[in-house]
Amino acid sequence: MAGLLGIDVNTVKLLRIPFSYFLMPVFFFALSQIKEIDWLKAIICFFVLHLFIYPASNGYNSYMDQDESSIGGLENPPKPTRKLFYASIVFDLIGLGLSLLLGFYFFISVLAYMLASRAYSYKGTRLKKYPILGFLTVVFFQGAFTFWMVYNGVSKNIVELNSQTTLVLAACLFLIGGVYPLTQVYQHQADKAAGDITISYILGIRGTFIFCAIMFAVSNVLLYFYFSSTQKTEYFILFQAFLFPVVLYFIQWFLKVLKDNKQASFKNTMRMNLIAATCMNLFFITLLILNIIK
Repeated sequence: MAGLLGIDVNTVKLLRIPFSYFLMPVFFFALSQIKEIDWLKAIICFFVLHLFIYPASNGYNSYMDQDESSIGGLENPPKPTRKLFYASIVFDLIGLGLSLLLGFYFFISVLAYMLASRAYSYKGTRLKKYPILGFLTVVFFQGAFTFWMVYNGVSKNIVELNSQTTLVLAACLFLIGGVYPLTQVYQHQADKAAGDITISYILGIRGTFIFCAIMFAVSNVLLYFYFSSTQKTEYFILFQAFLFPVVLYFIQWFLKVLKDNKQASFKNTMRMNLIAATCMNLFFITLLILNIIK
């Protein structure tokens, strides 16, 4: 693909395609809750988001930031060039074109996600520099909005916004809210130097951990009410089993940070992301399989 688009290896690195793995749980969660899945649309949706739209967002953000320190998925990122800007546009256009295969509503949803991502990074709007607004933008669009976009886009049936879907959308929002600030915990100085006052910077390192723990707890409570409302409380119990490694690592990491703030490092953050994403992906894929065989 790099050769076809005329972009170099460093540009491909800055698109951070493997980083999409950390965003997959919301997709698989939405897929696992659909009663009748259009599998062709599901495959297209997966590639649209994880191969084109998310990488395009990563690339555009890196181009706007001109990062010189560690970023999500890259400890030593190469210098962004104009090629990265053009690559992000090409990836967006391909993603938007493919999204039309899922219908006009899905196309508009993908476009809205793309525009929100650009507003977050673009120097003229730069929502990233506003701690509350930037945080809310990310958790809404990467959480509830993406869940609803997938949920609508690949279902064979018309879906309605009812009390149950409202619960699960809220759970997704708080789930992302419990993850996102942790991805900023090692970047405080770099963000401050760039003029970006993030929610994690406002909270401080220890405050970020406490805040994320609260967000995770709220998400957990909402998932309990959701699974109870769908008569599948056993799924909530199963979720706790899959969540155990995440909670264990989080507590161990926090205890280390309490002794030494330097433990809030890039490597520890990426390890947390990997454990959380892996456990969540496995859980939601398990739910998907259980729902299919039932």
